[in-house]
Amino acid sequence: MTRPHRLRALTAGAAAAAFALLPAVPAQADAIRDQQWGLEALHTDQAWQITKGEGITVAVLDTGVDADHPDLAGQVLPGKDFIGFGAGRGDGSWALHGTAMAGIIAGHGNGADGGEGVLGIAPEAKILPGRVILESTDPSRTKARESRGTALADGIRWAADQGADVINLSLGDDSESAHPDPGEDAAVQYALGKGVSVVASAGNSGDKGDRPSYPAAYPGVIAVTAVDKYGTHAAFSTRRWYATVSAPGVDIVVANPDQHYYIEWGTSAASAFVSGAVALVRAAHPGLSPAQIKTLLTDTARDAPKGGRDDAHGYGLVDPAAAIEAAAALRPADAKAGSAAAGYRGRYFGPGPTPAEEDRGPGVWPALTAGVVGAALLALAVVLWRSRPGGTGFPGRR
Repeated sequence: MTRPHRLRALTAGAAAAAFALLPAVPAQADAIRDQQWGLEALHTDQAWQITKGEGITVAVLDTGVDADHPDLAGQVLPGKDFIGFGAGRGDGSWALHGTAMAGIIAGHGNGADGGEGVLGIAPEAKILPGRVILESTDPSRTKARESRGTALADGIRWAADQGADVINLSLGDDSESAHPDPGEDAAVQYALGKGVSVVASAGNSGDKGDRPSYPAAYPGVIAVTAVDKYGTHAAFSTRRWYATVSAPGVDIVVANPDQHYYIEWGTSAASAFVSGAVALVRAAHPGLSPAQIKTLLTDTARDAPKGGRDDAHGYGLVDPAAAIEAAAALRPADAKAGSAAAGYRGRYFGPGPTPAEEDRGPGVWPALTAGVVGAALLALAVVLWRSRPGGTGFPGRR
């Protein structure tokens, strides 16, 4: 028996639904890899001297993942569809956003010596896909919003029970009705209590009022904001009290089931980068609890803002190599210790925490809504290989 609920906005992104495809750029062996600036920015070459994520499973709860994509072949474990209908393999609205996020996390490239295609931050980690939302271009999206309101919470619990080490939530409800949901919060705390790190995108309402986003705002979650290649806060990236760290989220090359590559912006991508970073830390130090890992990321973040933290950057740019090095001095803790499993301490149907004085966002969260949330990958899609006839860019935005 399901509990009554109202529905949140179900999206795979946070921008308008029209996208421009620029003229196709002829494919070159190193064209994709040369544009993956995020790997260098996060010092992955240093982290890879220790580990590339082998033995770690990252659950990608999203729109589905194309396990047959050349950049992910062999990395994707059997998953579960919590929607049960909608677009299927081969359709233009199937698994676009989820495949993009999985590539950022664990892509291993393709071609001779893996020198082509997308390389993820943890290329030896495994991906556990859970389909909890539909792309915005899917004709069944409205039906899913009306009938699958608990898919996200169910997916989080399932991923924790399947042995995931990290759960990536490149999604979030930052609509005007954004509101904490008891079922989702309980699922997050369940995962944390089982020793699973939970990472989520901070939201893409930075230029629309900085509305809070869930699940990023739940206790214990590693909430990620976006920066560009110069370390500058992206204007679209939400500024809120829950920001933990920042990561690349502008001009990010992503893989697509159509075998083309696109450039995307959004905190979805930033979340995926941090999930990959957590995978590297966990591979090097498997006994650490989610609370220890979150503290490691904040303590070792680079380019910390004035005062050590702010709502735009959190504690700074995530640095997996530094976190791995610092973790060597720690003793593994009980996974449940300090996992913030007490859950959300505010009222579910009323005002939330008082914003900081400098916060210009709304001071009250409208009530009433529960269910699945949408993803947070922003704006423009640009084809890097050849354009698909009739293509409309990367779907899944609100």
